[in-house]
Amino acid sequence: MIQIEIDSGSGFCFGVTTAIKKAEEELAQGKTLYCLGDIVHNGMECERLREMGLITINHEEMRELHDVKVLLRAHGEPPETYELARRNNIEIIDATCPVVLQLQKRIKKQYEAGGGQIVIFGKKGHAEVLGLVGQTQSSAIVIENFDEVTRLDFSRDIYLYSQTTKSLDEFHRIIDYIQSHIAPDATFKSFDTICRSVANRMPNISQFATKHDLVLFVCGRKSSNGKVLYNECKRVNPNTHLIEGPEEIDVSWLTDINTIGICGATSTPKWLMEQCRDAILKMQ
Repeated sequence: MIQIEIDSGSGFCFGVTTAIKKAEEELAQGKTLYCLGDIVHNGMECERLREMGLITINHEEMRELHDVKVLLRAHGEPPETYELARRNNIEIIDATCPVVLQLQKRIKKQYEAGGGQIVIFGKKGHAEVLGLVGQTQSSAIVIENFDEVTRLDFSRDIYLYSQTTKSLDEFHRIIDYIQSHIAPDATFKSFDTICRSVANRMPNISQFATKHDLVLFVCGRKSSNGKVLYNECKRVNPNTHLIEGPEEIDVSWLTDINTIGICGATSTPKWLMEQCRDAILKMQ
């Protein structure tokens, strides 16, 4: 009999949990509720909420709405979204994660102080990053990885921030590089804005992955932190597979396996990991 363990540290982070709870509370009252973008980067959880009545929209569709309620998910939004809501008499249910909200305020304050380059280590086009860049009237420079740090102007002041779900190790590599290349008369300041509830999962999930013969990392393929955590699992345990749900489990993976570890991203619901466990039990 194969032993299966679900990682107790995996599952929704505080920000995602809060956003989903707010959506469920509104929907339970039978009210029409729109959500700007996928509430979480997990297709199955989005489908569950859609069946409850949540209507997912994009920014173009929001421009056509008036006198409705729109939920802003944990990733946050740029100032223009709030201005649009004001013009269209849209009631905002703001589920922006407090960690992201604090980061937005810090970047806005730095931008208003003027001078230097505001640099954000993050994924271009990611919802959170768009919200952060929006605090600077789109003047912030986004670098996705260490290799892009060479694009910066080291003769000018640099203020470095990070998307909350990026890799702590890579962020520190970028800091080291800037420190060694910045001009003597230029200022460099870095602000560690990586969410610890995500960053702390890295060593924990690494340890979890080493304990098992096979690791199933359950995650929506659009999840940013999911990619980081999955790659860490794969690094310490090459017999790791990324799946979005139980239907992607290949029975051939179970051959000569004694223990299976099931884990996931901050956007992975516990019930989905449990479904994967139950599917394996039926395959045995």
